[in-house]
Amino acid sequence: MDERENEMSEAPLEGALLVAVDARDDDDRYDEESFDEDGKADYAKEVLEGILDRMDLETHVDIREDDERVVLDVTGEDAGRAIGKKGQTLDALQFLVNKIVNRFPDGRRYIVVDSGDYRDRHDKGLVNMAQREAKRALDQGRTITLQPMPARDRRLIHLSLAKFPGVTTRSNGEGLGRRIQIIPSSGSRGDDRNGGGGGGRGGGRGRRRRRN
Repeated sequence: MDERENEMSEAPLEGALLVAVDARDDDDRYDEESFDEDGKADYAKEVLEGILDRMDLETHVDIREDDERVVLDVTGEDAGRAIGKKGQTLDALQFLVNKIVNRFPDGRRYIVVDSGDYRDRHDKGLVNMAQREAKRALDQGRTITLQPMPARDRRLIHLSLAKFPGVTTRSNGEGLGRRIQIIPSSGSRGDDRNGGGGGGRGGGRGRRRRRN
């Protein structure tokens, strides 16, 4: 279940990097063909190093590359500042580098800006949290509303719970306050225990449809 977002993140980020992060940046809509040596990886590294230098961060950038994307790995003394609160600065850097490197339509490369295994750890943590909250929604027979989070993280949670039995998800709110709701479907374990749907805001919803 893809979450189609058109909103922009407006939060100011660390390291004097003020940028609106386009939620559409994470849709993986770049060409997935076999790429030749086109110099895009080196160019992306130069762009990122230039931005980090202007942010006055002591960092080093390495390239990890495969057929579908270029991963720029940020390490060094100020790598934590390059990640930022909940990865916001990392997302902003990724957005900027992709916009600069892929400003022409031909030969686009998907650029991922990472630091160590931060993105993997972050994504696994989100999925685990979402599954715990889905179980709680079923046990308590009520809708669970998560904290506000960026579009990329919401999309990951929607996908991770798409096949989770007994619940459906939707996003509510606007801008920075947009949140995911985890809703137990009618006939789920919590609804049965609470008499067929009286356990919470989502207790009577039997549809599998998710509204973004």
